[in-house]
Amino acid sequence: MRKQLGRVSATIFTMFLSLLVSATVIQVMSADTLNNDPRNVRPVYDTYKIKRGAILVNGQPVAQSLPSKDGYSYQRKYSGKQYSAVTGFYSLYQGATGIESASNDYLTGKNSSQFFEQINALFSGNPVTGGSVELTIDPKVQKVAYDALGGLTGAVVAIDPSTGNILAMVSTPGFDANKLAVHDGKLSGSNYQKLLDAKGDPLIDKAISGSLYAPGSVFKLVVSAAAIENGDFKPETKIPNPSRFTLPGTTTEIQNSGEGKCGGGYTVSLADALKLSCNIPFAQVGIKLGQSKIGDMAAKFGFGKSIKLPLVATPSIYPTNLDAAQTALTAFGQYDVRVTPLQIAMVSAAIANGGTLMQPNLIRQVLSSNLAQLAKTTPSVFSNPISQSTAAKLTEMMVAAVNSGVSSNGKIKGVDVAGKTGTAQNGKNAPYTLWFTGFAPAKNPKVAVAVVVADGGGMGQSGRGNTLAAPIARKVMEAVLNR
Repeated sequence: MRKQLGRVSATIFTMFLSLLVSATVIQVMSADTLNNDPRNVRPVYDTYKIKRGAILVNGQPVAQSLPSKDGYSYQRKYSGKQYSAVTGFYSLYQGATGIESASNDYLTGKNSSQFFEQINALFSGNPVTGGSVELTIDPKVQKVAYDALGGLTGAVVAIDPSTGNILAMVSTPGFDANKLAVHDGKLSGSNYQKLLDAKGDPLIDKAISGSLYAPGSVFKLVVSAAAIENGDFKPETKIPNPSRFTLPGTTTEIQNSGEGKCGGGYTVSLADALKLSCNIPFAQVGIKLGQSKIGDMAAKFGFGKSIKLPLVATPSIYPTNLDAAQTALTAFGQYDVRVTPLQIAMVSAAIANGGTLMQPNLIRQVLSSNLAQLAKTTPSVFSNPISQSTAAKLTEMMVAAVNSGVSSNGKIKGVDVAGKTGTAQNGKNAPYTLWFTGFAPAKNPKVAVAVVVADGGGMGQSGRGNTLAAPIARKVMEAVLNR
């Protein structure tokens, strides 16, 4: 009898042990795998029980959660394509991008600052309501930037140079995030594939990411900053002015955009070389400075750094291990220099702010569901790349470029505008990349802007930065000044 009881006890113990091990494996060790299994819809439904917080611009939602009549409690609703680069999307099937991803903890109520709301939800049995994220974007400036780009492929970034707050961030073509927020997996997947296949790569935020762009002549601002800041050049320093220049150690000749001399004299000043955007003088400046001084200055402006807005920007690139010929090409923004529009806007913003570069920022504040402030972003310094004296000299040079140089389409009546155009080459038969960057007013600036137009703006190698990019920048600057 005792043997039989022992066997029964052992069997029962073994069964309980098996259940304990099985439950532990399922609840702990396999939890992530089960939650991520596409056949398990419970986590997805649980996510949509939470009323996700809104993304606000000037107090108005550009993304919000509205009650849903299907098996999910809420569905995400977006206000339009002009904000798609900023908000990104939140999808059951494709995940999240943009602010929807970067601020997901606040939007879902899971940030540590929302602890008391989490406790309240635990005791009440009601789901947490997410916080609202208010952006620094100005709706009027954003609309002007989006409309000005129109059907072109490109991007605009506008920054308040004194705070680093981003007033506009547009990437075109935009996309309708509502088509990805639908609760029909087949439809959402089909819409996503169409966007992946669409001309102009609408899902890529060209303002801060993607394959990046050759900057062309807007990079001359970085080289000029290095030349002046290191004491190697002054704005009035004279540079030899041939109509053709052979790169050191090669048989390759370069020339200026107009294929002649820069201003016609035997020499040309650094200031006039910037004003007229001449490549040969800058190639010589680059050779004299060397890659180290140029690269160091680029790094001070943010090159090589992953900049968090909180959206994470792809680092801009100034190449290394260059010979003299390659360094000469980088001095006017060619060879392997690659940038984001954000980075170029940061260069102008630093010059505008007397040499102090503020940390770029997209979030003004975060509000709880009862409108209590959970977080507020305060301005902070990113770097001090140049002195106030150098910034003042560069400002004068940029004003001359707009008033009497090749950046003339950046002019605003009654306002001194500091600016620089760029027309970057991308290969023998490839369309140019067109640029304008600058700030206004030149004294006490309210906005620094960078505009890029990709694929030659549909004009192949006939388009110029002053023709297509500068008028867009002018409209954006005017929108800020007329607020």
